[in-house]
Amino acid sequence: MKPAPILRRLTLKTRPSGGNSLRIWPARLKTLGVVSKNNFATEATLETKPYKLHKLEQSPATTVSLTREDAIKYYTQLHTVRRMETTAGNLYKDKIVRGFCHLYSGQVPLGVGIAYALKYKGTDGVCVALYGDGASNQGQVFEVYNMAKLWNIPCIFVCENNGYGMGTSAERSSASTAYYSRGDYVPGIWVDGMDVLAVRECFRYAIDYCGSGKGPLVIEAATYRYSGHSMSDPGTSYRTRDEIQEVRQTRDPITSFKEKITSANLVSADEIKKIDADIRATVDEATKQAKADKEIGLDELSADIYAHNLEEKIRNVSLFTPLVHKRIGPAVNMN
Repeated sequence: MKPAPILRRLTLKTRPSGGNSLRIWPARLKTLGVVSKNNFATEATLETKPYKLHKLEQSPATTVSLTREDAIKYYTQLHTVRRMETTAGNLYKDKIVRGFCHLYSGQVPLGVGIAYALKYKGTDGVCVALYGDGASNQGQVFEVYNMAKLWNIPCIFVCENNGYGMGTSAERSSASTAYYSRGDYVPGIWVDGMDVLAVRECFRYAIDYCGSGKGPLVIEAATYRYSGHSMSDPGTSYRTRDEIQEVRQTRDPITSFKEKITSANLVSADEIKKIDADIRATVDEATKQAKADKEIGLDELSADIYAHNLEEKIRNVSLFTPLVHKRIGPAVNMN
């Protein structure tokens, strides 16, 4: 059993990102003067799907610019995250990673607490608290909506609506599926979560809004889950395979983004192939090394929990046998 080395090696290679579905204005590329000497565009102007607003008069930008550099960066991040998570899932299925393999989770009240600390300290920072449509009906969510608005706490609530809370569709679990409006007195935005540029512009807007002292904001990111809720969920008992396949063919964030950036002449097909090959080699090599690593010691159970540990001891299953926080390496998501 070697879960920690495998996941540690894999996660160090990735950073989170969004998805996409874009419309190109190819006729405008040359008129904007953005074609380089090698006939590749250095920048393209694109449009995103319109946002839906709740208690807001102005939306994030729907006409956006994308540079060649950012196109390559976003595609690389998107593909790397998918390759890593697919590999982690396969390792679990092969019983190399054991236990419960849930590839993502979040805590809303904790996020509001962090955001309150940022405000208390007088910074212009914001905190992003993520949850799914399945958790959107929990009382704690509405409690912290109230606290955040009451004190104008700079928290961005993000409901990742993939259509299903475990095996229950949003329509069967929620009287209102307009999650971006369910903050009531908290303004909200609906964004196409399968569009990396729409998500980028939405968060630029949200960070500026919350960081300028206007209080919290609710974002509903409309996305989709191809696999089951967890490794024990086949994901096909409450929806059809045709539904899943249709989303893959029409809304897949990586496929769509690849098609748009190549159509806009920002990246060539050969460059895409090389990026894909490099990512595959990187993740495969990390997996190979992780499999070869010896099993880690129990002392790493309390390693790297905090970037800056303020307490000497870490709570154990028993209050009388606390653990010692151990530093292995720097946090990969800290500047």
